[in-house]
Amino acid sequence: MRRMPILIGALALASIAHAAEDPIAVRQVLMDNNGAAAALAGAVMKDEVAYSPVIGKAAIQAFSATAEAYGDFFPEGSVDAARSAAAPAIWENPAGFQEELAKFRAATVAAREAAGKEGPADKAAFVAAVQPIMQSCKTCHEGFRLKQ
Repeated sequence: MRRMPILIGALALASIAHAAEDPIAVRQVLMDNNGAAAALAGAVMKDEVAYSPVIGKAAIQAFSATAEAYGDFFPEGSVDAARSAAAPAIWENPAGFQEELAKFRAATVAAREAAGKEGPADKAAFVAAVQPIMQSCKTCHEGFRLKQ
């Protein structure tokens, strides 16, 4: 079970390295990583997966990795509705987008700090740490993601 965070990180890094010259591909890989963390967190919250500190830490670290890197892959001209759900609002309102990214990073930093070295001690602590992250994701998607 302790290998899960390492495996998630290795897969994400390998995919990013492969797609490094295509910012849309990198964004998609990072969002896939985020989606996997959200799915794991949701499964824990619904009691579909039994909580353990290592699971909590893995989800929080995955969210955090995305938060730290995601904003770097939106260069001008990388809007492509055929390949990406990134809304034009990202480039039309860059200050607003950067504000949302800052909220996402802040939520992941707070979650990492609350989790400590071993991960949140119990499900309640995990939920308290992850809910602000999930809310940040929702807010960003509402304003900066194309409706599909």
